[in-house]
Amino acid sequence: MTTLHAATQLGTIKSTLRGQIDSGIFTQGQKLPSERELSELFATTRITMKDALISLETEGLIYREKRRGWYVSPDRVIYNPLSRSHFHQMVHEQDRLAHTQLVNARREMASGEYATELQAESITPIYVIERLRYIDGRAVLFVENVLKVSLFDGILSEDLTQSLTEIYYQRYGYQTQRSRFEVLPTSAPEHVAKALNVGVGQPVLKICRINYKQDGELMDCEFEYWRPDAVTIRIDSEV
Repeated sequence: MTTLHAATQLGTIKSTLRGQIDSGIFTQGQKLPSERELSELFATTRITMKDALISLETEGLIYREKRRGWYVSPDRVIYNPLSRSHFHQMVHEQDRLAHTQLVNARREMASGEYATELQAESITPIYVIERLRYIDGRAVLFVENVLKVSLFDGILSEDLTQSLTEIYYQRYGYQTQRSRFEVLPTSAPEHVAKALNVGVGQPVLKICRINYKQDGELMDCEFEYWRPDAVTIRIDSEV
C-alpha cells in the first residue's frame, strides 16, 4: 500500500466513524466492533485501522479500555481550575453522577516530585492519599493528594472519599487562599494506568495543583491524571 493510498484510506475511515458517531449510529458509551472486525469492514490492515482509532481517540471521540476494546466517549465535563467547587459538586452541577473510591492512604517521607512541589528543605513526613474518581460509572480521574503530616494530624481517620477541601476546613480550619496550577499532557505511569484501566504509557492529562492556606503557608499538593477525552479545561476568572 502506497503512503498516499494509506493516508487517503485513513482519512476515509476517520470520516466514516466520525459521521456514524455524530449521527447517533454509535451512541455514547457504546462499544465499537473489534479492531479485526473494523479492519474487515473497511478492507484495510490492522495497522491502518489502529492508526485511525488512535487519531479519533486523540480528538476525544472514542476511548479504549485495556483488554476490553474501544468505546464512544461521553460528553466531556467542564473543569475550571479557578473554581472553588470540589469534584462532586462540579460534576453534579453538570447533571452527571460522581463517585470517589479510596485506593490507598499512607504515611511516608517526602522525596522526588512530592518533595519538590512541597518545597521540602529537610526530612518531611507526608500523607499520600490516592483516589479514583468516576463520572457516570466510568473511571476518568486518578488523584494523588500529598499533605504535610505536621498540618493534618489524624486526617487518615476521616472519610477520604469525601471532599478533602471540606475536611480541611471543618477539622482544621484551613481554607485555600491561593493555588498554582500546571497542566501538561504526559504518559500514564504504571499505577495510574492500572487504576484507569489503560495501557502503561497511554496519553493522560496531568494537572499539578499546589495549595496555600489563608496565612500563605503551602499546605498540600495534588496530582490529577485525567483521561483526555473526559475533560475540557475552561478558565473563567469571574467564578
